[in-house]
Amino acid sequence: MSALELNKTYFIETFKKIADMAEQNRDHLSQLDSDIGDGDHGINLTIGFREVSKQLDILSDTTADIAELMKKVGMILLSKVGGASGPLYGSFFMKMANHTVGKQSVTFKEFCQMYQDGVEAVQMRGKAELNDKTMIDALIPGLNVLKHYQEEDDPIKTLETCVSEMKKGSDNTINLIAKKGRSMRLGERAIGHRDAGSESAWMIMNEFLKQLKLEK
Repeated sequence: MSALELNKTYFIETFKKIADMAEQNRDHLSQLDSDIGDGDHGINLTIGFREVSKQLDILSDTTADIAELMKKVGMILLSKVGGASGPLYGSFFMKMANHTVGKQSVTFKEFCQMYQDGVEAVQMRGKAELNDKTMIDALIPGLNVLKHYQEEDDPIKTLETCVSEMKKGSDNTINLIAKKGRSMRLGERAIGHRDAGSESAWMIMNEFLKQLKLEK
């Protein structure tokens, strides 16, 4: 398992899965967002990844490496998705390209670095910290798992733990007061509601996990 290589096709297939997930969970994510936000998170994600899905065949043929693929996907999200999720997820995927220039495949260790680059981009763009009731509350627990990955570890078990910790992080947002975004204006009234971005964050990484299981 330690020699696992993830090629461009892995990322293409994962983005197809994410697009399907966004469609299936559009109403769920928008309902979460409507409780304390604008109510458009699921709709916006669906619009963005629907456009990504449309262009995947072309991107598969025309992108030179994984870096270009990730940048193009990020740019589509930036241009097509409204609200906060477009800039944040756009930045996430664009920055995943940082250490993949010229690479047709990456090791799981390199994938962990890609995730770290993406999370750092979200933090820089959104200025959020842990316990601010944002997607960072899911992304950081996942990062803490992937940071400790060693070559001898099982990538699937590692990513399973990552997604599990992200889900717990999303669960933890239910009891938090929001410190960012529209929900900040609610103060203590935001307590009892899950942050929609934290929910979509772990669900997106779960699609990377599902595709990884097919790479065995």
